[in-house]
Amino acid sequence: MRIGVFGGTFDPPHLGHQILAAEAVQQSDLDRLLWVLTPTPPHKLQQQHTALEHRLEMVRRMVALHPKFELSEVEIRRPGPHYALDTMLLLQEQYPTDVLCYLIGGDSLRDLHLWHKPEAFMNACDEIVVMRRAGAKLGWRTISSQFPVLKKKVKFLDAPLIEISASRIREKAGQGETVWQYLTPEVNAYIKENRLYQ
Repeated sequence: MRIGVFGGTFDPPHLGHQILAAEAVQQSDLDRLLWVLTPTPPHKLQQQHTALEHRLEMVRRMVALHPKFELSEVEIRRPGPHYALDTMLLLQEQYPTDVLCYLIGGDSLRDLHLWHKPEAFMNACDEIVVMRRAGAKLGWRTISSQFPVLKKKVKFLDAPLIEISASRIREKAGQGETVWQYLTPEVNAYIKENRLYQ
């Protein structure tokens, strides 16, 4: 099977995430897409995050919308820090005969050299699926010369990436503005029921 790995804090999961995930499933011919909820990413240690139980429930509601979406708790069941390399090594143990495809945006590809043990991470992925923004400059020649293994691993996908930011959603909700237009009805209902971000 071809399994996609889609990581994030998902605080909250929004339509931009849904579009990215659905396009990856279709264009990369994925059999499953794991939404890997990260409790606290190493690069966001200073940020406040919504309680894990709420983020879990919102992702559950999101993954219920697509038969190939699935919630993974691989990062929740272990102590931090939660590095992508460790996640991929654990998923290799869980799915030893499957092809694991890690999803990132073009900005993350540019910043891969800043990741924890970037070469080891790249080697732990069967494919790295990069969703690129139309017209965005990635500096692919520089990146691929720095990490030659990427030439065999990276698959570029084009998708309508909508400029939706989870932090902007939290900010607008905190100011009493409407945010339903950025969310699925299921996630929006949960936010309202639990008075999140207010």
